[in-house]
Amino acid sequence: MKWSLWISKFVSDYCVARGLKPKTIDAYRLTLFQFHGFVKSNLEGRSPDALKAKDILQYIQYLREDRLNGAAAVSRQVAILRGFYKAMVALEECDCNQNPLAHFPKIKAPKRKYSETYSREEIEHLLAAPPTDTVLGLRDRAILMLLYGTGIRASECAGLKEGRIDFEDRTIRVIGKGGHERTIPLNDEVVAALKRYKDARGLQVPSKCFFQSRNGKDISRSTIYERVRKYGRIAKIKKRVSPHRLRHTFATHLVKEGVNLQVIRDLLGHVCISSTQIYIHMTACDLRDAAEKHPIAALVERLDDLLPNIKLPFQKTAFSRSG
Repeated sequence: MKWSLWISKFVSDYCVARGLKPKTIDAYRLTLFQFHGFVKSNLEGRSPDALKAKDILQYIQYLREDRLNGAAAVSRQVAILRGFYKAMVALEECDCNQNPLAHFPKIKAPKRKYSETYSREEIEHLLAAPPTDTVLGLRDRAILMLLYGTGIRASECAGLKEGRIDFEDRTIRVIGKGGHERTIPLNDEVVAALKRYKDARGLQVPSKCFFQSRNGKDISRSTIYERVRKYGRIAKIKKRVSPHRLRHTFATHLVKEGVNLQVIRDLLGHVCISSTQIYIHMTACDLRDAAEKHPIAALVERLDDLLPNIKLPFQKTAFSRSG
């Protein structure tokens, strides 16, 4: 009974008051129900205020060994549980000494993975993949152009409203994470692709989403992922193709062109500059790979073979001429 009450209060009072998105709240709820299920099966169904730090450690072991969760997934679950107990203390459902995570050791952060990006040649093949003799083909090409040309997320692309595109000023307004709105400039090529699709599709009210399905319904985020993967296969790109990797490619290409990091942060809608700094590391990896491919390695190897295998003096001695 207490589990249901606490989870309900956490979702309805704490999460909603913080302005979290419905999908985020659903993910939190799912995590807490999963944890409750573990407690019922392995910890005699104890109430949430009767758990100890060792019970949390047992749950982490279960996630790693039984569910084969990676470091990022485990860290995310622990963070949600921290927030859950912190909220219960704030709502005066339990005391600080009943919080099993009050003095819980910090979970080691997972090693950051750098997503693969695409070369200019691969992007060229991808953008040329959709047919231009059908409305859906023009739509899909406009989607690809918009994703690569602006770096917006798939969810932002799917939710882009007709009235939020300003063809005269060449800008779009998108709603990002946390409900934050940002304005993004468009270049001529993206504007042209959007106009071609709009002319082929026909007029619609400003409140409707710009990209429509064949049935006249708003296109979904999952559909955008499916279409991007499809054209990645058509373009014969061997890497995994996704909207998120197009976002990474957009940012990485801008860094390589010398665009200021704070400008890229604003275009991507990052709250912290640290989220954008990943692209500096990604380009540094590219530079390191290029250095390793330099022909100096082969040249030095050949030079070493020509050197005599004898003991050499530290330096040559200067002899003066006599006479």
